[in-house]
Amino acid sequence: EPLPEVPSPQERRAYEPVFTQQYLSLWDSVQFTDKPCRSERPINMENLPVNNNNGQSYGYTLYETTISSGGALNSGNNIRDRALVFLDRQYVGCLDCKTHEIMLPEAEGKRTLAVLVENCGRVNYGKALNNQRKGIVGDIVLNHTPLRGFNIFCLDLKPSFIKRLSSSGQWKTNFQSLPVPGFFQAKLIVDGPPKDTFIKLPDWGKGVVFVNGQNLGRYWFIGPQHFLYLPGPLLRSGENQIIVFEEEKVDGKILFSENPDYGKTIDVYKLPFCSLL
Repeated sequence: EPLPEVPSPQERRAYEPVFTQQYLSLWDSVQFTDKPCRSERPINMENLPVNNNNGQSYGYTLYETTISSGGALNSGNNIRDRALVFLDRQYVGCLDCKTHEIMLPEAEGKRTLAVLVENCGRVNYGKALNNQRKGIVGDIVLNHTPLRGFNIFCLDLKPSFIKRLSSSGQWKTNFQSLPVPGFFQAKLIVDGPPKDTFIKLPDWGKGVVFVNGQNLGRYWFIGPQHFLYLPGPLLRSGENQIIVFEEEKVDGKILFSENPDYGKTIDVYKLPFCSLL
């Protein structure tokens, strides 16, 4: 039978910018996660005793332990895939596939070392298929001594967690100093029927966007993607909630556009064959 006519494109709209009104630091938000796991050694995401002992599939995992000295913190390439490191909640550096060691400042007494690890995605083909474990997959050492005694929090950012987070009465409005990582909340008012749009966060760092409790996607200032598609059916007439989990840098302004920016493009047919392998 003949195919029906191609439907007309969905109408789009560039809503007015909105500004974050409330925030909740990462450290205040962990109370809304499941009970932390206590382990002498680090446990990777997939083997955590969460989600009915099925492990953690995606998102972030927060590892906390106590140290009594500074020095060289070395991951031994056991971070999968990217980790922000904090001493007493103060950022000290990033560990990833390229950076395996950072220096921790010296200080007297015991301090809390926190490692926030992001699962950046898994491959689904090839020889590495059976090695797709995320989180901390082996020992991390301080001055050549493996760290022990971890509290491990699962931050898979599921809808149930976002719901508990958004309904809590602990959101703060004092914007003199915005803590990162943290959750930042804004309200989008839609007059009339909702339309498709695109979210842009040009002066933010790296994180995840949630609209009315739905995970819209991840963003990173390095690109290549600079817009997140927000379908009209995810919005409703009137007030809409936007929550941004930001790791590094907060601008406070959320922009909207009718058209996306897909970033740089490359003609793969013009690349040398060896570069495609």
